[in-house]
Amino acid sequence: MSTLKDRLTADMRAALKARDELTTSTLRMALAAVGNAEVAGKAKRELTDDEVLAVLTKEAKKRREAATAFADAGRAEQATKETSEGEVLERYLPKQLSDDELAELVAGALAAGGFTGKAQMGPAMKAAQTAVAGRAEGGRVAAEVRRQLGL
Repeated sequence: MSTLKDRLTADMRAALKARDELTTSTLRMALAAVGNAEVAGKAKRELTDDEVLAVLTKEAKKRREAATAFADAGRAEQATKETSEGEVLERYLPKQLSDDELAELVAGALAAGGFTGKAQMGPAMKAAQTAVAGRAEGGRVAAEVRRQLGL
């Protein structure tokens, strides 16, 4: 079993004992998503820490998008709940890169691969995502790659 999954389980149990409903429900949801990812495909398997991290990143993104949708619909209470759940998940994610750090990493990846034009967007994105290693959302990375390639 991955250590990140163990940590999620231990933290959920601690939150349950402390009667912290928000953390308990959020971690239950996250562990359910991890469990669903483990049984997806042809055979059940244990996820690595990186795969668990990818699941948590996806869940955190869902919370941000839902909070925005609820806020736009005038449902402040639901938006606050989604934002709070996102904050609980953020504890388990790596610190996000600043815009300057992201620009520097993308520039390095593009220079190392010799990427210069629109036709090389796919390979450039792959190199940039590898350099960033999950510390920035894909949309931010894509926007920076496009900006640096002059698209």
